[in-house]
Amino acid sequence: MRLLFLRRSLRPSTTHLTPSHSLFRRRSMATTAVDPINPSNTKLGWIGTGVMGRSMCSHLLKAGYTVTVFTRTQSKAESLLSMGAHWANSPKSLASQCDVVFSIVGYPSDVRDVILNPSSGVLSGLRRGGVIIDMTTSDPSLAVEIHSTASSASCSSIDAPVSGGDRGARLAALSIFAGGDETLVRRLTPLLNHLGIVYYMGAPGKGQFCKLANQVTIASTMVGLCEGLIYAHKAGLDLSNYLNAISTGAAGSKSLELYGNRILNRDFEAGFYVNHFVKDLGICLRECQNMGLALPGLALAQQLYLSLKAHGEGDLGTQALVLALERLNNVSLNKL
Repeated sequence: MRLLFLRRSLRPSTTHLTPSHSLFRRRSMATTAVDPINPSNTKLGWIGTGVMGRSMCSHLLKAGYTVTVFTRTQSKAESLLSMGAHWANSPKSLASQCDVVFSIVGYPSDVRDVILNPSSGVLSGLRRGGVIIDMTTSDPSLAVEIHSTASSASCSSIDAPVSGGDRGARLAALSIFAGGDETLVRRLTPLLNHLGIVYYMGAPGKGQFCKLANQVTIASTMVGLCEGLIYAHKAGLDLSNYLNAISTGAAGSKSLELYGNRILNRDFEAGFYVNHFVKDLGICLRECQNMGLALPGLALAQQLYLSLKAHGEGDLGTQALVLALERLNNVSLNKL
C-alpha cells in the first residue's frame, strides 16, 4: 500500500488512544480529542546536524517549533543554536525535554547508540507517549527493534528515511518514506511536511526497505551517468552540450539534473557522502542475501564506490564515482 500524504489539516478524533499516542491529547482533562501537531503543543528534539540534518532542522525552527539539538560535535550545531535552538548534552537529556525526537545520523551503529543505549539513549529519557522519528538510512530489522522497544516503554517510533540529497534538504523538498503505525504517521504528517512529502510505505521497517530500493535505483543510475560522460568524452563530444541534449530525452534523470554539471565542474563536495552510500549499498546487499536476490548492477556499483574509499575519497560526494571510471580508462574529464 502506498499513500501520499500532502499538506492538509487533520480533523480532531475522539478515538480512544493507546498510551503511545498520548502526546497528541489535548492538554485539557475534559476531553480525549486529538489536536493537530503545532508549535504550541509539541516540543521537538533533533539529533544529527550533518550535511542534510542541519538544513532539515532549520525548517522546523523557522516554522516556530521549540527545538533542542544534540550532535557529537557541538560546533556543527552552531548555526541552529544561533537560530534559537537549545543544546542538550546527551540524547537522554534531549529526549527528557521533548515530545517528538528526530534522528538522522551516519550508521546503524550510531542509530542503535543514540536511541537504544540503556544509559544515554533517547528511550532512556523519553517520557511516556513520546515519539521517535529515525530518518537515518539503516537496517530494516533495527527499525523493527526500535519500534518494539519503544512500544514496551509506552512510546512510539516510525522509520522515515529520506531521499533528495542536500538540495532537497535545503528546499524542504525531500521524499520521506515512512514505516510504522499508519494512524501515527498521519498525525505526524503536518510536521514532516515542513521537510518534504510523506509516503506511507507500511509496517515498521518498510520505510527503510523503500529507501534501500531507492538506493539500488540510484546506484545503477549514477554508473550510467558517469559511463555516458566517459564515453561522450572519448568520442570527442562537448560534454556540456551532451548533457543538455540528453536531459530532455529518455536519459534524463534526477541524478543527471543534480550531478551532471557538478561532475563537469569537478565539484565533488558531498551532498551525500561516498562513505554513507557504501554503507547503504552494503545493507542492500545483505538484504538481497536474506531474500535470495541476485542484483548484479547493485553489486558492481558497490564495488566501484568501494574503490573510491580505497583511494581515500570516502568523504567526497556520490558524483565522485566518475573518478573511479576515469582511473579504469586512464582518462580525465578535467582535460577538456
